[in-house]
Amino acid sequence: MQAAVRRRIALWGALGILLLAGLVGAFWPQPLAVDLLTVSPGPMVVTVGDEGETRVTDVFVVSAPIAGRARRIEVDPGDLAVANETLLAEIEPSDPLLLDPRSEAQARAQLSAAESAETAARAEVEKAGAELEFSRSELERARELASNGALSDRDLEAAEQLHKSSLAAFSMARATLQVRTYELERARAELMSPADAESRRKDCECISILSPIDGRVLRVLRESEGVVAAGDPLIEIGDPGRLEVVVDLLSTDAVRVRPGQSALLENWGGDGALRARVRRVEPFGFTKVSALGIEEQRVNVVLDIVSPRADWRRLAHGYQVDVRIVLWENDGVIGVPLTALFRSGDGWALFVSESDRAVLRAVQVGHRTDRDAEIVEGLMEGEEIVVYPGEEVEEGARLARRS
Repeated sequence: MQAAVRRRIALWGALGILLLAGLVGAFWPQPLAVDLLTVSPGPMVVTVGDEGETRVTDVFVVSAPIAGRARRIEVDPGDLAVANETLLAEIEPSDPLLLDPRSEAQARAQLSAAESAETAARAEVEKAGAELEFSRSELERARELASNGALSDRDLEAAEQLHKSSLAAFSMARATLQVRTYELERARAELMSPADAESRRKDCECISILSPIDGRVLRVLRESEGVVAAGDPLIEIGDPGRLEVVVDLLSTDAVRVRPGQSALLENWGGDGALRARVRRVEPFGFTKVSALGIEEQRVNVVLDIVSPRADWRRLAHGYQVDVRIVLWENDGVIGVPLTALFRSGDGWALFVSESDRAVLRAVQVGHRTDRDAEIVEGLMEGEEIVVYPGEEVEEGARLARRS
């Protein structure tokens, strides 16, 4: 009887011990599975950039020197142009305007008046011619009488004066007739219609516009025939072999850029990145609305491509590239991902794994990129840090490397 009791006690005791061990094992704190990273020196490059655009260094805009009708432009983008030889465009006089009924009636009245004035001038010429002929006959008769002593010198001088006056009157009448003829032509020109101008266009001498430089046609701004004003742009021309890159940066980034800094051109369509160098940071900014509708202050930065021409021969005017300007770089930097850092008081901190325990470590951050940060003080090479510390990670917590 006592042996049976002892067996039951031993059995239930063993079961209780197993249950207690299971409960302790279930509620015993487990190590946190975290991503650990061993710190080692490496290169770091701090850059700023944005989408840029290529453009020909010197673009010449060929414009109309005078107002008139521009003939159809026959050159196409990409055509070779030779300075002072290649014909780019031709401009001819524009057609006269159509007259409204009132203007036409006034013009016809002026034409009738000009015709009448010309008729009167012709009559004056005939009258002056007759008087001149009469004075010439009188002068010859006076000279003959004077040679015979039958006419005084005073009468001879009077005949000569009359002849000179008649000759001057005849010359004046002819000049007046010429003026009236020109006025008649001008009155007829006032009534010239566009159809009359069309018939004369074939004989018109046009103004030829030649290429100002050696290069290629970049863009034809006005291809079809039509009326242009003086100064209207017609063609853009330049040398595609002389390209530059312009990128508009935020003004907060542009103040960190200076001429001479190196840059990389990426996603331009070819293999690898192209090397470039900052040539100029323009001294004025402008407002630009972003895709989100936010007004931003932007500054244009101009770069020169320093890679060999053979590497970017396929680039041309107006192509898009991604620009990264190098502000700072170093090959032996203790860097950590930005995800490992968090604010602690007024500074930065991270968790270091020491003997599988989380240790809070204050660090001093130097340069930063969009993914990594330079640790200037507080971290040594070879130490392990927690890459993504969550709310569960705290000082002294047990850690285990996530598989």
